[in-house]
Amino acid sequence: MRVVFMGTPDFAASILIELKEQHDVVAVYTRADAVRGRGKKLVPSPVKEVALGANIPVFEPRTLRDEAEVERLRALDPDVICVAAYGMILPQAVLDIPKHGCLNVHASLLPKYRGAAPIERAILNGDDEAGVCIMRMEAGLDTGDYCICRSCQIAGMNAERLTGELADKGAYALLSALYDVEHGVQRWVKQAEEDATWAPKIEKGELNLNPAITCVENLRHVQASGAQHPSKCSIAGKGVTVLSAAALSQDDSCFEAASGLAQGKVLFAQKRLFLGCVDGVFEILEIKPDGKKEMDARSFAAGVQNIKSGEIEWETL
Repeated sequence: MRVVFMGTPDFAASILIELKEQHDVVAVYTRADAVRGRGKKLVPSPVKEVALGANIPVFEPRTLRDEAEVERLRALDPDVICVAAYGMILPQAVLDIPKHGCLNVHASLLPKYRGAAPIERAILNGDDEAGVCIMRMEAGLDTGDYCICRSCQIAGMNAERLTGELADKGAYALLSALYDVEHGVQRWVKQAEEDATWAPKIEKGELNLNPAITCVENLRHVQASGAQHPSKCSIAGKGVTVLSAAALSQDDSCFEAASGLAQGKVLFAQKRLFLGCVDGVFEILEIKPDGKKEMDARSFAAGVQNIKSGEIEWETL
């Protein structure tokens, strides 16, 4: 099939890698180069990098509502448009172009978690299961019928790992859906509106840690975090990003020493770093002080004066 692919982040790039091996991807649409990660240089999106490596034409329009852009897309004569985390709304004029419609790889088990941050919201809500659906796009946001779903257990996975897992499942689900669509054997399922839930984008600072919330909430913040939305806090007056953390179990050798730690206090015991919350204690495993490289908690503690005193404090930002 002649396919136009639209996507931007790593999730979409993984899908494009598989898609281009099975179909004729005649063009890729992605968001424009942007500052990503450290530094101030413009960096191409992961999808653009994959496309350029495969000699696929790349377009980066600022809008798809311009008539000239719609005409350019129409001239590509796609059988289908495949979308994965593109980051731009497709107007009806675009949805109407391909004869087999526009298929979206959405990282949730629809109708649950419509919107921009389904993976992060599944983690933050403590869900046991996450998934991906192939949805036929329409004017409403993530409201279209779906034909294939694949699920997996979250089981403590962080957002990066879960995103990779769902990208793999989404790629093969998309290939199956395209086969069914091409041969006219697809079965579309209408979403139950009464079961729909919303997954709004993660706001700046939303995943910051806070001693006034529970240990479980703080751990989920870390689990759902990433480079774009880090889990930050202040320890001994130093801004840090917590990269990984763990709960403290009752059979842990540090449980007796750490379990009485007061809210907002820091404990360094047995070369391990603990933070006190409103209802208990959790452990920091990996951390990145502002302006420095990633390090384990022990290395960070070595640079904090009087860390063993039990009087060091931590707070939200």
